[in-house]
Amino acid sequence: MAIAPDAFAWAVVSSCDDAQNDRNGASFFAQDDAGKIRVRVRWRISTLGEKSLARQPRFTVPGHPHHLIQRGNNRQPVFMDDEDRLVWLELLHAHAAEHQVAVHAYVLMGNHVHLLVTPETQEGPSRMVQAVGRLYVRGFNRRHGRSGTLWEGRYRSTLLESERYLLACMAYLDLNPVRASVVSAPADYRWSSHAHCIGLRRDPALTPHALYWALGNTPFAREQAYARLVQAALGSKAQSELGQALHGRAALGGEDFIARLQAQTQRRLTPARAGRPTRPKENKP
Repeated sequence: MAIAPDAFAWAVVSSCDDAQNDRNGASFFAQDDAGKIRVRVRWRISTLGEKSLARQPRFTVPGHPHHLIQRGNNRQPVFMDDEDRLVWLELLHAHAAEHQVAVHAYVLMGNHVHLLVTPETQEGPSRMVQAVGRLYVRGFNRRHGRSGTLWEGRYRSTLLESERYLLACMAYLDLNPVRASVVSAPADYRWSSHAHCIGLRRDPALTPHALYWALGNTPFAREQAYARLVQAALGSKAQSELGQALHGRAALGGEDFIARLQAQTQRRLTPARAGRPTRPKENKP
């Protein structure tokens, strides 16, 4: 097997005559002009007895809000028209209830969707997203005369500290169409939860969070307070942090909050610091 010089490759091994197995994986060899190159591949054994690359489970804690995003495959459109969007929202409403997931906010963009949810069970978000995605793709393909996948792999998820980021995340979703230059104001966009939160319509798929209720003693006071919050959020530090967290952070919050969560799992919840590890200082005599 020839390998291009100065190239890196990912390899998945199902079988290899020249493989050397151990309990951590396998080493196999490929020949290039410079000689043999050793490649180590880690795998897990599935219930079918096949070797496949292990993937890290999502970090989900019941009772905490989670920001989810799911994109179209190769960033292709996942909604062709308003009927598609209505179907997706109906599926969301049904399966959020079935899998005990409270939906606080959402936005449907052309090629992706955002959700802010609080699950009652660890498996709830993944089962909800799988059910909605599977049934939606089946109808979408039939309606538009297509076949094959629609979504880009698995959805991304970031657990949030409620007091710091829940309302900010609601605003982040509402402002997504504004940042994308689709509309000039979030109230002008039909396919988000913003209109519900400022009193322009009622959305049965939504469950207001306690922090939203705390914005005012009456519906009008809450709606006005939330509208001001969203208006002030554009360009804020929290908005930037929420966007960056979708690319590699399993949880977002203050240092104490992250430390408490980290004590519950061996998984690293925040990205490692870039660069080489700092060497300990030597004590010179």
